[in-house]
Amino acid sequence: MQLKELLNGIEYTGEVPDVCIEGLTADSRQLEKGWVFVCQRGQRFDGHSFASKALELGAAAVVTSQDLGLPRQIVVEDTQAAYPLMCANFFGRPAQKMKLIGVTGTNGKTTSTFLIRHLLTVLGHHTGLIGTVQNQIGPLVLPSKFTTPDPYQLQSLLAKMAADGCEYVVMEVSSHALAQHRVDGLYFDVALFTNLTQDHLDYHHTMEEYFAEKCKLFSRCGTAVVNVDDPYGQRIAQEAGCPVVRFATQQDSADYVARNIHSRADGSNFVLMHDGELQKVSIPTPGDFSIHNALGAVAAVVAAGADLHRVVEAVANVAGVPGRFERIPTELDFTIIRDYAHTPDGIEKCLSTVREFARGRIVALFGCPGCRDGSKRANMAAAVARYADLAILTSDNPREEDEQKIIDDALPGLLAGGKPYKIFLDRYEAIEYALKTCQQGDILLLLGKGHEDYQVLSSGAIYFDESKIVPEIARRIAGQRGI
Repeated sequence: MQLKELLNGIEYTGEVPDVCIEGLTADSRQLEKGWVFVCQRGQRFDGHSFASKALELGAAAVVTSQDLGLPRQIVVEDTQAAYPLMCANFFGRPAQKMKLIGVTGTNGKTTSTFLIRHLLTVLGHHTGLIGTVQNQIGPLVLPSKFTTPDPYQLQSLLAKMAADGCEYVVMEVSSHALAQHRVDGLYFDVALFTNLTQDHLDYHHTMEEYFAEKCKLFSRCGTAVVNVDDPYGQRIAQEAGCPVVRFATQQDSADYVARNIHSRADGSNFVLMHDGELQKVSIPTPGDFSIHNALGAVAAVVAAGADLHRVVEAVANVAGVPGRFERIPTELDFTIIRDYAHTPDGIEKCLSTVREFARGRIVALFGCPGCRDGSKRANMAAAVARYADLAILTSDNPREEDEQKIIDDALPGLLAGGKPYKIFLDRYEAIEYALKTCQQGDILLLLGKGHEDYQVLSSGAIYFDESKIVPEIARRIAGQRGI
């Protein structure tokens, strides 16, 4: 590709060399000869300081946001905003060949994208998936590192999906991705809002800043599908500059409304009211949050052009999502569920759902992530204490933060609840204790890690897959008990 083609749609100053470029990057560690280096300012490193070295190493050009007085420099107003457009140009703007459905919100993004992908696939559409748990091109599963990849990886993945004949791409769109311009240049045929509750305030600082980033998605979509049971969703519905489809369980004026809800341990039934019609819906997961996820997914797929009756039929057969209210089978005589809940609201919804059908005790094991918003820790613990009969406070991903300090931050929430609790710094020991102390008919909830198969400690990441660890410990305990 000619360098000038890479800059299509981008305002710049500087003489553009007449050269064919082999690639581009904003990561100094990935630069290769003949590539374009895009200088970006990060939290720890300013790429502008590497610009001169990049040219020495054979970069075809450097793109900067200030005049550095260098040869083969191209100056743009904002390199962070220009980079995703350059990446899209490099890969031939693949998103324009498919329909994009974006999902944003604090909780429910992953489940909603899995649901939407399932529905589109059942309806006969070749569909791509981009998200936290995994990426998919049709049936091909690819590993995922970030909820929303960086622009180069994202456009590369979209190019592969377009080449494979995908008609739709369903993707999680995080607030970080919106703030960091990762999805700039993408147009979403449908954008779905799930909810907004306290999270990521270490990055966004206030809920209004967090909300403002989420709102960016609805300025670049054809139809907004919005949960109006959520107060922030009501604001989006009022302010969105595009057609809005509303869904709810508590607002009869919404376009999609769930009524006559019946939830049980193995699923939920409800009646869907839409456009004067009533549809009986059955889903294989319990809880109000599952109803909202199903409503949003159905509304999004219909907004994308599908027939409502066929969509409702397909919902009943959706498979579970790894690490999202997922049961871990063992030989022991109690139920074990793992879930990614790692916010006060997520924990509240998960535990309140279990409380509806629990016959024995609820034992909740949880931790609070390190080097993240510390203000939510006591609230997370309070949510556990509100519903659990026994709380086990342990580590999640402490990262470089002192594990005891994380525990101390959360502890007031447990103490205020007045429920029994235990503390273990080591998560493996905590799980082992939980499995040994649970009795017949209890429900053990492992919260926070969900699908993750690692734990991030101060020394680095270690393998830690609860879907493998739990059965292993359970087999040992079952053997000791003669089960």
